[in-house]
Amino acid sequence: MRVTYDLEVDVLRIELANFPIAESAEVRPDIILDYGIDGNLIGIEILSASQRVEDPYAVEYQMLPTE
Repeated sequence: MRVTYDLEVDVLRIELANFPIAESAEVRPDIILDYGIDGNLIGIEILSASQRVEDPYAVEYQMLPTE
């Protein structure tokens, strides 16, 4: 998984898998989901990110304990 923020265009991208994008769908204004050829979700794009997230430069990663 990779998270990038492009300040010039104010886009936050969360890449879940490194596959070519086959289809994209804007599910809400400025929220785009990207799908691979198998139909699985492979990425999320947030446009105007600085207006939608608290800090587009900060990423918090947490692993929960397994049972």
